[in-house]
Amino acid sequence: MESTPPMLAKMMYEKVALITGEEDPYQELKHRSTLEVLDLYPSFKDQVRRSKDPLLTAVKFATIGNVIDFGVNHGYGLHDEINDVLKREFGVFDYGAFKEHLSKASNVLYIGDNAGESVFDRILIEEMGKKVTYVVRGGPVINDVTLKEALHAGLDSIATIISTGTNIPGVVTEFCGSEFNAEFQKADMVISKGQGNYESLSDEARSIFFLLIVKCDLVAKEIGVKKGELILKGIN
Repeated sequence: MESTPPMLAKMMYEKVALITGEEDPYQELKHRSTLEVLDLYPSFKDQVRRSKDPLLTAVKFATIGNVIDFGVNHGYGLHDEINDVLKREFGVFDYGAFKEHLSKASNVLYIGDNAGESVFDRILIEEMGKKVTYVVRGGPVINDVTLKEALHAGLDSIATIISTGTNIPGVVTEFCGSEFNAEFQKADMVISKGQGNYESLSDEARSIFFLLIVKCDLVAKEIGVKKGELILKGIN
């Protein structure tokens, strides 16, 4: 009962791999979702360029991308999901603080979540115009982004890619590698995507901006919003 959901998921999916002999059971789904979003990428970029506040639009697209989550979504249709989420407002929206921190930051640590979603991350990273280190999982777990999917999304052309050093579907710093922990401590700004990262990082003693869609009642209650709402939440 003391374990976080990401720690429990790590143990569960390691058992799945052991029983099935398949280390990466979501491999095909990850590949397909990345291809789908890459097809939509030019349209999303055009919407960002034409908007009154391109950074704000990129932030919303990056948050919307968190809908791509095969750990909780069962009946899944990308286009329908995106169109649905586009209509939603943010339940927590610390955009002013986000812009202020970004304007002062020389380097940003951007912690990714899911494959496919990483293409939406690329849109925001390109709009931020900062030196970015993009963090992936150290090994396959659920449909979380690893180095393979990050390269497929083209993130290597705009960011330095490192891994957490573990296949936990979140960031538990005591189990992460030394490279990640060093970058986590020295980054001027940390952006964290997804609920698993929020569950494991929300009590950290440094400032972090969380972008996610709330996917369970417990997290909704903790944040003070309804399940399904978009979140841009800063902690200090």
